[in-house]
Amino acid sequence: MAKVETIVFLSLVLDLFAFTIPLPLFPRLIEWYTLRESSDPNGFLSLTLRSVSYIRGLFYSPSVHSRRWDIVLLGGFMGSVFSTLQFIVSPKIGSLSDKYGRKRILLLTMIGNILSAVVWIQSTSFASYMLSRVIGGLSEGNVQLAIAILSDVTSQATRSKALAHVGIAFAICFCIGPPIGAFFATRPLPSAMQTWGIDLNIYAVPATLTLVLLVAETLFLVVALPETRNVGEKAKADVSHTKHDKKATDNGSAPKRDVPSRIRLLKSLQRFHFLFLALFSGVEFTLTFLTFDLLDWNNTQNGKLIGSIGIISALLQGGYVRRSMSKVGEGNMAKRGVSSCAVALVLLALLPNFVNSNTAVAMKLLQGAAVCMAFTSATVVNSLTAFASLQCDEPRVDEVSGKPIAEHPDLAKGKALGHFRSAGQLGRAIGPILACASYWTVGPAYTYGISAFLMFGLSFGMRRVASTKSM
Repeated sequence: MAKVETIVFLSLVLDLFAFTIPLPLFPRLIEWYTLRESSDPNGFLSLTLRSVSYIRGLFYSPSVHSRRWDIVLLGGFMGSVFSTLQFIVSPKIGSLSDKYGRKRILLLTMIGNILSAVVWIQSTSFASYMLSRVIGGLSEGNVQLAIAILSDVTSQATRSKALAHVGIAFAICFCIGPPIGAFFATRPLPSAMQTWGIDLNIYAVPATLTLVLLVAETLFLVVALPETRNVGEKAKADVSHTKHDKKATDNGSAPKRDVPSRIRLLKSLQRFHFLFLALFSGVEFTLTFLTFDLLDWNNTQNGKLIGSIGIISALLQGGYVRRSMSKVGEGNMAKRGVSSCAVALVLLALLPNFVNSNTAVAMKLLQGAAVCMAFTSATVVNSLTAFASLQCDEPRVDEVSGKPIAEHPDLAKGKALGHFRSAGQLGRAIGPILACASYWTVGPAYTYGISAFLMFGLSFGMRRVASTKSM
């Protein structure tokens, strides 16, 4: 099934390329909407900003740049909308793919992604832009279904190595997506688009590029992707139970734990996934706001920062994680990534103290934090996902009848991995809000310092998982 792995990897690159293009644009995008709609006191953005300002005022009133602090918090809410919707729909998408097939459900979600990009291109109001985020949040299913597809076509012995393709795709797209998004954000609208006779978003050019990528991905999936649901099950149904037993022994296709133990382990992994992403997503999302607020960076500089993290993460994925996962173990690899994130948070907590007094030291701290975050990006989520996938039911055949054995309902790959992703998306929904709220309540130094303490605590709490074998 090497062909399927290649198809999944290429589709992920197209999908995540489209996803990462707008990442460095958020601060300036909010600023553009603010300037555009500030004259309308009853507009959606004005009402939203007043609510944000009121809530912020209950905790903290900065002497200068209060508008910037409000934009930081509003950015946190924007980041949370997408993840909240993913938290809601991910289990349903997974269950539907178990029932109707991976390919069919994946193509349906792609229609929603394309519609989201179309709305973004024409979103000249903040309300219409948030509508595009809502549509995208309800539709995105590529990543979780890619994981389910790879789990369908790989044995447990090769699962972690195959799922590393997901992390590599993320890393590659974080290398190229943000810088390209920042580049096209500075390009004027093509003359052909100017003749359409309709108002377009200030970033209609990168939005159009996103649309082109999503359409190309959809066409590619229609032509190239086979249905993988129950492929392994059908293959095993064609062989005798004697041969089946031998294969199960040789490639470890049958999990060694009983069902209750695997369900308990899955719940533990879901909990760690939630806690980690609640902390990490806050850091991840406020990083560009930190550079915007303290260093006054533009889209290009933020794009280069995110891109450098992606480059390092890609190198680590291909040169270290894929080769070492089987030796180190999924749980232990995830723990190492969490510890690296804690170190990054310590460096970011120190950075504000040197912004005015010693810019060179501040930049070194930012670079060191970026390297540590790159290691975290290369290890934690990919390792936890592989660990969770290995607890799902594998296609098995009854020894007497030779017929496929029904999966346990809580261990069907689509449903189980959907709930696992949902837990992470809940963390991503909460993290930006908490991090941004803390950012303007106690400032960046305390925010990152407290987060570092909590991340070290999470690393300590993962000791049992780190010592647990995945199969």
